[in-house]
Amino acid sequence: MSRSRLFTTVKWLVVVAMPIFLGFSTIRLFVNNAELYVRYEYGKASFPPDLHNIGEVQRQRLDLEPFTPEQRRELALVAVEYLQRPEPPPAVIHLLEEQRLPGTDRPLYNEAEIDHMLDVKRLTDAIARINWFAAAIVLGGLGILAVRRQTRHIVYEALFHGGVATVTVLLFIGLFILLAWNTFFVQFHELLFPPDSWSFAYTDSLIRLFPEKFWFDFGVLLSVTALLLGVVTGLLGYLLRRK
Repeated sequence: MSRSRLFTTVKWLVVVAMPIFLGFSTIRLFVNNAELYVRYEYGKASFPPDLHNIGEVQRQRLDLEPFTPEQRRELALVAVEYLQRPEPPPAVIHLLEEQRLPGTDRPLYNEAEIDHMLDVKRLTDAIARINWFAAAIVLGGLGILAVRRQTRHIVYEALFHGGVATVTVLLFIGLFILLAWNTFFVQFHELLFPPDSWSFAYTDSLIRLFPEKFWFDFGVLLSVTALLLGVVTGLLGYLLRRK
């Protein structure tokens, strides 16, 4: 392979990996700082109160008391800690298994919820590994192209096209979320989790702690952040190309 074709191949590897790198880096940023998002989301006046979808008769029949805002936040932060821990899921799932409904000896999570949280951590851990791989391609590729003065213009092209690719992907995802949230939510879970393993009742703790609005707002914020990173990357490449 000639040097010219090699450098072109490196450039397009960087372009293809850029949306993954920026998108997954954003996810990792949010996961690693999820306690800030939890406090922000729970503090919003529009955030739905616990058991807002459950009638009083059903609550009494199931012997359920609404979580106070403080209880809800503290319980959610334990789930955040579980996802942030570096150990494999089975080694840290005890953090969730040991939790109890406030004021009772009943487990906070049922068996199906525990199984789902194992799947969720497997997914977030896989995203971290893929992100490292994408980072190696993007940063390594840009480094290879930047070493030689004659190929530095390819760095600028890779940044520009990688930014455009990221913006294109994130615009699609963002519009999908805004215009067809229910379809997006279902298809996302069907794609990434075993069938019938991710749907829960309104009375289950995962839904009480993390209602649909929590994930809708998270999806919008995540998409906008990654989209802005794509815009900055593409704009940087464009300006450097012109210079």
